[in-house]
Amino acid sequence: MVTTIALTGLATAASVVALTLTAHGTAPMPLEWGTGPMTVAALPRITYVAHRGGAHEVPENSMSGLMTAYRRGTAQVLDFDTRLLRDGTPVVFHDETLNRTTYLGGEVRGLDAREWQGVRLRPRDVLPGSWRSERPPTVAEVLDRFGGRIVLMLEAKDPRSLDRLAGLIRARGLTRSVFVNSNDPGVARRAHRLGLLTQVWRSARQMRTDRPERWRSYVDLLDVDHRARDADLTRAVNSGIARVWAHTVVTDTQRDRVLALGCTGVITDAPGRLARIAALEAWQAREARQDAQRDARRALQRGARPWRA
Repeated sequence: MVTTIALTGLATAASVVALTLTAHGTAPMPLEWGTGPMTVAALPRITYVAHRGGAHEVPENSMSGLMTAYRRGTAQVLDFDTRLLRDGTPVVFHDETLNRTTYLGGEVRGLDAREWQGVRLRPRDVLPGSWRSERPPTVAEVLDRFGGRIVLMLEAKDPRSLDRLAGLIRARGLTRSVFVNSNDPGVARRAHRLGLLTQVWRSARQMRTDRPERWRSYVDLLDVDHRARDADLTRAVNSGIARVWAHTVVTDTQRDRVLALGCTGVITDAPGRLARIAALEAWQAREARQDAQRDARRALQRGARPWRA
């Protein structure tokens, strides 16, 4: 649970991004989404994804981190990782072992659902604000908390979990609201056959030899490494796959480059900062255009011919 969050300019972000309440009345959402169920069809032209909830701003893959990213409204998609416990329970966790992000050690797959109740996340000291330790959620808990309220992106770290994940998603009517991610196009093909929205992420090295146009019949989202060469990013954008988003972006320069090359989504560890800056820049550009239009109208009203370069 979050006890305090101290991000500079949070109040400004709230006004710039223009948050409103969802139809559920429980958390703010970007205005451009409207009030209907959140599916991929509702995504804005440029989409921001909170990677692991926004791992530079909140404890990664935690319920409190995902909820904080959701309430801030600076991302339209929440990303999280999934692993499979010994008894087949899908849980929200990135690493194969507990060592890096919890107070315990050992393999995630060595635990069952009862033992999972005793796991506690260890928030990083460098995170802004103050965070309490908490249990990592199960996938079912995240789907129940956010399903239909915001688009979700889950990575199936263990391909064996695909059938179970599909069952959880279908049972909640979320097949148009959840991207199922993998580094393996073969897993994406299986997910497509299960009626799921499919996502494939690729590293900069893989992209040097990839031919993503071969995947366009069964991949809904291509998730590319922002460090890839311009030519490789351009080939991905021109592959025929409907959405091409870039990971894991943390600076304005990285964001601006991938958007200039044609990507339409930014997967970031810092959605609060990047999306806020982008919203402010868009607002400033609109204000400049409106000022120019007002000046032109005033010039016409005075009978003067507007100056043209």
